[in-house]
Amino acid sequence: MVNNPTPFLTIYVLVAGVATVITILWGMHAAISRAELPARGQRRSFWAGTTLLVGWFLAALSLSWLGLYQGTRTRIPTVEFGLLLPIIAGLMFYWRSDDLKRIIAAAPQSLLVGVQLYRVEGIIFLVLFFAGAMPGVFAIPAGTGDVAVGLLAPAIAFAFAHGLRGSTGLVRAWNVLGLADLAVAVTTGFLSSPSPIQSVAIGNPNTLITAFPLVMIPVFLVPLAVLLHLASLAKLGQTEASSEIASGFGSGFSRA
Repeated sequence: MVNNPTPFLTIYVLVAGVATVITILWGMHAAISRAELPARGQRRSFWAGTTLLVGWFLAALSLSWLGLYQGTRTRIPTVEFGLLLPIIAGLMFYWRSDDLKRIIAAAPQSLLVGVQLYRVEGIIFLVLFFAGAMPGVFAIPAGTGDVAVGLLAPAIAFAFAHGLRGSTGLVRAWNVLGLADLAVAVTTGFLSSPSPIQSVAIGNPNTLITAFPLVMIPVFLVPLAVLLHLASLAKLGQTEASSEIASGFGSGFSRA
């Protein structure tokens, strides 16, 4: 695998990516079915969301396979476009779509958190590091962080779903941890992969992270994780705002 890891990685990334898409679609269907939308609106939202998610996955796959994100020592990196544009598009869509706000409001917090179990897929970085195919400056923090966040996801989701004391704080802390892990992974990935701005791992550049198929992680799975973290935090904000309003009404009635 050290000499030619591509066949193994292709199978791994495709299976992991398809499984993640299916899981997200299942969660989206569950959230939409709970949203305060008419039946026709629910069907329209589900198929629109399915089209966007599957289309994004296939576009990322195609551009990755064509080598659009392949890094070289003389080429300005392009991975940032595949990473940032979906996040910006998702935030703009949330800002402009009342239906999406209703869907996130209806989605169980435990679902938004628990679905990120898929982050354990980051163990592949550690496997590649121990195989000598990836520099430790990237693989160790990124792989360890992803596995930790992924393994914690179902535990945090369980605690919140069962109303355990302090679970709201745990959800917030887990989201911060997950976003920090992604920030570290993206930063070390940029600095260690071949490009004019590479400043670490000069003797063992991180060539795999910008090449097909592994580049699917930063251009699809990472922005997907960021959007899920932001949706979870938005859901926390909605819940806390509703609780404050309810408390305010309760205090007003008691004074009356």
